[in-house]
Amino acid sequence: MLKENCLNEGYYEISKLGNILLIIIISACMFLVPILVPTALTAVFGAESTIANNSQIVVGAIINTTLVMSAISVKGWKNIVALITVPSISALTSGLVLSVASIFTVYMIPAIWIGNLLLVYSIKRIYVKNNKNFVLASFIGILGKALIIFTGFNLLTLLVSMPEHVQMVLTTAMGSNQVITAILGCTIAYGITKVMFQSNKNN
Repeated sequence: MLKENCLNEGYYEISKLGNILLIIIISACMFLVPILVPTALTAVFGAESTIANNSQIVVGAIINTTLVMSAISVKGWKNIVALITVPSISALTSGLVLSVASIFTVYMIPAIWIGNLLLVYSIKRIYVKNNKNFVLASFIGILGKALIIFTGFNLLTLLVSMPEHVQMVLTTAMGSNQVITAILGCTIAYGITKVMFQSNKNN
């Protein structure tokens, strides 16, 4: 599956140098956002604020935006596979997004990687390669990602004992939040790429 031509294609024509620069920018964003954003939200709004306590929504929306932009623009299946691993590693090592539940997310990494890959693959396959409706590609990708991650979490609860409050945090984080942040990411990424494409076309 990974070697299918669709992962080596981009919706917009980008030079080899442009592809490299895009990978560097997206990688930096994916790595830094889980580290910097929760701290920034706490500093600006306060540790007890609603927005700081829901930093996963903000971080997740940005990460999903970069994932979808990768699907639309970045070429090369090796580049795609490398990019999908960055956010979860950064979030895990920083421990800032899910705080007390972070240790249990170690077991969720394979499901998160597969879910992210499915989202990117759906956009690549349906929207980029087959030039089908972006909403359809997003719907399939979001649904697949959410199902894989939430199924992985349910399997985890059967195998690993965790405190009740941690399980509650992760149920939301691996369930509804995955759908919300993926929808936000798809919407934002589509808007950004359309503006960029229109700007390039006008120039």
